[in-house]
Amino acid sequence: MEVIKQVSTIREKVQALRCDGKRIGFVPTMGALHEGHLQLLRASASENDVTICSIFVNPTQFNNPDDYKLYPRTIEQDIELLKTVGCDYLFAPVAEDVYQQQPLLQFSFGSLETVMEGAHRPGHFNGVAIVVSKLFHFVQPHRAYFGQKDLQQVTIVKQLVQGLSFDLEVVSYPTIREESGLAMSSRNKRLTDKQRQLAAGLYRALQLAKSHLTIKPVSTIKEEVSAYLNTLDQVELEYFEVADVNTLQPVDDLTGVQEVALCLAANVGPVRLIDNILVNL
Repeated sequence: MEVIKQVSTIREKVQALRCDGKRIGFVPTMGALHEGHLQLLRASASENDVTICSIFVNPTQFNNPDDYKLYPRTIEQDIELLKTVGCDYLFAPVAEDVYQQQPLLQFSFGSLETVMEGAHRPGHFNGVAIVVSKLFHFVQPHRAYFGQKDLQQVTIVKQLVQGLSFDLEVVSYPTIREESGLAMSSRNKRLTDKQRQLAAGLYRALQLAKSHLTIKPVSTIKEEVSAYLNTLDQVELEYFEVADVNTLQPVDDLTGVQEVALCLAANVGPVRLIDNILVNL
């Protein structure tokens, strides 16, 4: 596996690969890799001629400076993991190369920015859109792979690709979970052992909501999820939504609805986590 740090170098490499007729799969990450990332990389390796992974902790998508500062950075461990899953190139640029000047562009994703992550992290999706656009230009992939855990982000990226006519396919894979049900996340590395056990309650809350979807009103289910999580020490619910799986807009009445996304965000100690499950009705 070759490690590339310069934007100019990855551009040259990709141009040569495309001239040779190679199909490029791309897995953008912020590092601190886990099995969820590795699933995406294995899929890319099996479906493309060349797999490129990027590791870049993007400053423009953090609306909390402390969150950016404390985000786990484990590049040496990440490199060793990448070598085991068929990754051909690691693109690990520095911020000064990605952002040679302060970005002035502003993306708007309409109603997607008024709910859940959009509502609670102002400016987050603008930062995501800017860096994903840049990475797509640098790497020029035929396929880009994302995990379902970041469901709203995947929806944003698909809208971005369609809106800007990127010539690539966005591929989404299901969330990988720990044995406890906790969704794998780079941020889990910041949890203590006790907090990790408590964080598994987020998935249990989603399962509780799922079991009651067809027998109780949505408003009652929201109250139950909130009440359950309030019983867990160090867990503070930020939001729980029953959302349309396509638009991610809140659904208050499930009459005639065929599939929903159950989405939540919560702080476990100092660590903010998100999770979701898709449910066919």
